[in-house]
Amino acid sequence: MTLLLAASLFFTTPAPLDMPRAEAYLVKERGVSRLEDRYDTLDLWTSRAVIGRWIDDDFRVFTLSKLDVLPPSLSDDTATRSQYEPTRVDADRRNAGHLAIMVNCLSPVEPCDKPASPRQIPRGLKDVRFWQGTNTAAVVCTFLPEKSPCWYLATWELAESDDAVEMEKLFIDKFLDDREWEAAVEHPAPKPASKSAKLAERELLRRDVRHGVAAYKSWHVTDSEEFTVADCLSGRGFVESLTNDFPVMRRRFAEVMPSPLDGSNTLCVVRIYSDRDDYLEAAGEGMEWSAAFWNPRRRELVACMPQQGEAELLKTLRHEAFHQYLSYASSMAQASPWLNEGYAQYFEDESDSAWGVDVVTADFDAFEEMIPSVLMMDYAAFYAGTDEERRLKYRLAWSIAYFIENGAPKLRFRPFKDLKRNYLERLVESRDMRIATAAAFDGSREKLKNFIAEWKKFWIKRM
Repeated sequence: MTLLLAASLFFTTPAPLDMPRAEAYLVKERGVSRLEDRYDTLDLWTSRAVIGRWIDDDFRVFTLSKLDVLPPSLSDDTATRSQYEPTRVDADRRNAGHLAIMVNCLSPVEPCDKPASPRQIPRGLKDVRFWQGTNTAAVVCTFLPEKSPCWYLATWELAESDDAVEMEKLFIDKFLDDREWEAAVEHPAPKPASKSAKLAERELLRRDVRHGVAAYKSWHVTDSEEFTVADCLSGRGFVESLTNDFPVMRRRFAEVMPSPLDGSNTLCVVRIYSDRDDYLEAAGEGMEWSAAFWNPRRRELVACMPQQGEAELLKTLRHEAFHQYLSYASSMAQASPWLNEGYAQYFEDESDSAWGVDVVTADFDAFEEMIPSVLMMDYAAFYAGTDEERRLKYRLAWSIAYFIENGAPKLRFRPFKDLKRNYLERLVESRDMRIATAAAFDGSREKLKNFIAEWKKFWIKRM
């Protein structure tokens, strides 16, 4: 049954957790290479234990968790989701040590050694314990409903101006005495797969995406075979259309940039916010300029609906979805910005050459000199400089991608037909973008020089 908690003093603005951190491993079996994601097991445990998180206008953070499974014994362990499933150990609600371990892992403040109980246990609860001790930054409360097989944990991180004693009293009056906790117990979050179930990584990830937003009435999950979209948009038409379009996009990406890896078990996760402030809260500092971003560590594409509307969002998602695709296609090795950004712009709208070289005012001699350095740039160098300098590098990257797709195939003997294949194969093998770029041109300065000359001819002809 889906958990939907209505807005109240505690359940205010939903703030879904980030996806667990992942590490990429290249696995070869029977001559086939594929990406294997391994996750910090404590991250996996936390993402499953937390039922939901909410933030109010004064930035108080309320988090509700279910304490039914013990955290992993070693927090630095990594595992795939399917490897992690059979290692789960059920918590014993009667074991005080088990309870303390789980509270220690989830509490936003250092919990005290001996939790305090209220003078009177509220109706419907068997036990209540407060763990914040003398700490005034948060209320940390475990509660055991009368018919529940496990404890629950509610943490309320307070605003700086709050009186901790008064806020604890308010918590008791509203959350415990007024039985706001009942919704979490009566409508439990989705249960993990049984230990005997052998679900594919794609389906385990899809299940965890659903769990991550199941507590929020305003959030929805829409699936297609290779994508799962979680969103809090008011209308459903855009997302339903998007999940139909995403597989088409991915097929086009794969057609243009074939991966040397088997990606049959990949699931692309997208999270879309309706409110920009909520998006920026999730994105973090330094992302004020953005409308969407691909987070390779969290394996999540995050976006928000812009003021310009659905058409602009779709354009942005095409761009970021290519970054997402290329990350999986290269086993999460960081690709060169000329290829990654150039093709992302190319796919924003293949029929629109707005990003192309301005052939009327272009200084092709200067561009010709710049291209070798642009091809070998890392991201720090690519993003460096003034806005105009960055714009020029983006335009050159786009023009290179456009030439590879529309000019190079028409050259006699197709001298660059293996460029992309050589690049990706070498990138996966070496995990070094500069080595991959050199391999794209067979390590030959003459081939690179010939490529630039043909690029120049192609764009001059368009004057």
